Amino acid sequence: MDWSAAQYTRFEDERNRPIRDLLARVPTADVKRAADIGCGPGNSTELLRARFPQASVSGMDSSPDMLAAARKRLPDVRFDLGDIAAWSDPGPYDVILANAVLQWVPDHSTLLPALLRKLTPGGSLAVQMPDNLEEPSHRLMRETASEGPWAARLGGAASARTARNEADWYFRVLSEAGATVDIWRTTYFHPLTGGAGAVVEWFKGSGLRPFLEALDAGEKTDFLARYQEGIARAYPALSDGTVLLPFPRLFFIATR
Repeated sequence: MDWSAAQYTRFEDERNRPIRDLLARVPTADVKRAADIGCGPGNSTELLRARFPQASVSGMDSSPDMLAAARKRLPDVRFDLGDIAAWSDPGPYDVILANAVLQWVPDHSTLLPALLRKLTPGGSLAVQMPDNLEEPSHRLMRETASEGPWAARLGGAASARTARNEADWYFRVLSEAGATVDIWRTTYFHPLTGGAGAVVEWFKGSGLRPFLEALDAGEKTDFLARYQEGIARAYPALSDGTVLLPFPRLFFIATR
């Protein structure tokens, strides 16, 4: 799946807030080496380095476009092209940050213990995942995909994102792997200027991508128009045109 750094960073201030909240609760104090996996355009890497300025920080992502943006943003940081599920670097790391990325990576029951094994004793795995698959924004993606002329081609688009497990599932898997776990869920309410169109622009940088990549230019325009009609009904604009977008997110920090 192709990713656009420019589209993703259109709402960088809003996307950065959960990263700051996550990093603020990392308990590991003596951090010499830290990794940002699924680093995107480098905004999370920048915040990771600010949180642990004494550490050697690196980033990794599967998107060349995202990595190009990250390297431009932080030219003194090493960024590698790679797949999280196949990440062979043994570490050890004092902190591994995975912000808004593991929802695209399958088999968490295998992945999470493997990531924990890359930590130093006392090291932390810090994870944030969108928890919005049942929100109107994502329900409407699936409905738009199933009701249009593209239905046959988009049948598998919704499965591009790994189904969310419950918080107690993550707590159990991480605890059984030997970690101390801090887990919580937060709903952010993002005021977006520009009505329903702003909500569409937000998700064009993330959740809509598996649906749009299989369509030609004309179909994308039609799909987005239908989707935006549903968004306008689900998220009515305030009198000044602002839309308040609820965005639930699941966080956990697993300390070895």
